[in-house]
Amino acid sequence: MTNWNQVVDKLDYAFQPIIHSHTGKIYAVEALIRNVQNIPGLSYIDDLFNAAFNDDYLYELDLQLREKAIKKFSQIPFENLRLFYNLDNRIIYNKNLSFGNTSKILKKYKLNKNVICFELSEKGTAIEQNALSTMIQRYREEGFTIAIDDFRIGVSGLKLLYFSEAHVIKLDRFFISNIDQDSKKKLFCSSIIEMAHIMGMQVIAEGIETAKEFYTCKDIGADFMQGYLVQKPTTEIEQIKPIYNNILTLINEDKRNNPNATIDEEFIEPIVALSVNTSLYELFVHFKETTKNNFVPIVDEYDNFLGIIYETDIKKISYSQYGLSLAQNKTFSSSLIKYLKPAIFVEISWGIDKILEMYNLNSKDAIGIFITQGNKYRGFINLNSLLTLSYKRNIEIATNQNPLTKLPGNNQIEKFIEKTLRKNQKTTHIIYFDFNDFKPFNDIYGFRQGDRAILIFSELLQKRYPKDAFIAHIGGDDFFVGLKNHSFDEVYKLTFEVQNEFKNTAENIYTKQDKENGYMIAKDRFNMERKFNLLSVSSAIIEINSKSNISNFDNTLNILKKASKGSAEPISSVL
Repeated sequence: MTNWNQVVDKLDYAFQPIIHSHTGKIYAVEALIRNVQNIPGLSYIDDLFNAAFNDDYLYELDLQLREKAIKKFSQIPFENLRLFYNLDNRIIYNKNLSFGNTSKILKKYKLNKNVICFELSEKGTAIEQNALSTMIQRYREEGFTIAIDDFRIGVSGLKLLYFSEAHVIKLDRFFISNIDQDSKKKLFCSSIIEMAHIMGMQVIAEGIETAKEFYTCKDIGADFMQGYLVQKPTTEIEQIKPIYNNILTLINEDKRNNPNATIDEEFIEPIVALSVNTSLYELFVHFKETTKNNFVPIVDEYDNFLGIIYETDIKKISYSQYGLSLAQNKTFSSSLIKYLKPAIFVEISWGIDKILEMYNLNSKDAIGIFITQGNKYRGFINLNSLLTLSYKRNIEIATNQNPLTKLPGNNQIEKFIEKTLRKNQKTTHIIYFDFNDFKPFNDIYGFRQGDRAILIFSELLQKRYPKDAFIAHIGGDDFFVGLKNHSFDEVYKLTFEVQNEFKNTAENIYTKQDKENGYMIAKDRFNMERKFNLLSVSSAIIEINSKSNISNFDNTLNILKKASKGSAEPISSVL
């Protein structure tokens, strides 16, 4: 049998930082085992845990490693830092499993329970996957933060997202690698981030190695970043930094627009929060002196939002004959944690649309939404303010969108073009679409079928182009698409496919006879009957880069639009 004490002595931990995507400040470090190769018979970390599992020593080994990681973590001289620690799900099957040991280790090194986040992986054997939900439930009941590691997008992953109630998910490196060049990855990840946020989870993009990956993950809403771009894992704790200037530089140099509608400060009510270390007596006094709200936000010593306490939950004690006297007695006064209730909170960087969506999902029991910034408590948005925000946002959207397709209209198109034409912009492709023979179709089939054709094309654009594309409706049968940081070949191929797909789809709107003929009979502008082709769309592509002559934009566009009319493939030019 392996001498596990000797094995543990040979092992070490490296730490890799996890940083806030909007500030570059450190949020946490992940503990990663090192020196496994120095142990005879072992080559990889999985070998270590498989051997311990086979020896029925997995839980005991984990406790030893857990203390080793926590001890080293406690030497990092930063406040408000978290430790992400990987658990092997199979420990749930160990006969010696017991709970409460982590709290003892943390107390030994004078650390609070909220510093540790257990990472549980959905990967692995059937045994590991079956154990996952049980592990999550057990550690949540003990009050620990839970992260789903190596999150993958599939049926099992979506079920896990739905049922787990984890606090954090870490997107698998597979989806982050070259995400700036892969529209499918970008679509998958942005959808998962959106769902996670609505369910109150935060997201870490794992394995960030390039500035383009960083920008893309930041754009689609990842809360935190981890990877070689920030820092490689290090066994030297003095190399861990409170803020990563290389990331801060990227953030400061990012002149692109934030796609999220920001929240006006006037809507955020700065309700005073109490520390979780506040005494029960002080809590009584607070409610007695502050009568506006029947709740109070609770934060930890670093102003991280923890939840709320309702006045009704402590009324029995506070209004009893000896309640205040007993609460002043230190031997009686207990931690506020037992009275803590969860509440909806969102990061201010998520923007109005996501905040409203999250509220609507949880509106049944919600009193409003609490706002955090970099996890720190900022304030509260009450129900009246949320209704006002929703109304203002709807008006704003309605003012700037086409009433039929609900796509952005001419105001946003002008702003997009204006920003694109500024100097030193990255390569952008602008695409103009225009229906062919739309007027005769409208004359014969009517405006209702004409609107149907426009909606079909609108949905096609939104389905086929990447989520980061700017898709707008100029009006009538004219559409606009803007794409940044995509190659010309990719844009051309996609646009050509869109033209063909619309032509094939539009045939189904016609009568059987017109469809079989491949044309329709209608009057032209001279009131003469003649044949018209079935509906199709033409397109003109302009590439704008740092060398473009901006003064030629309007002229080039007009030439391309005329040249493209009736063409079965895109007509293109570099400005």
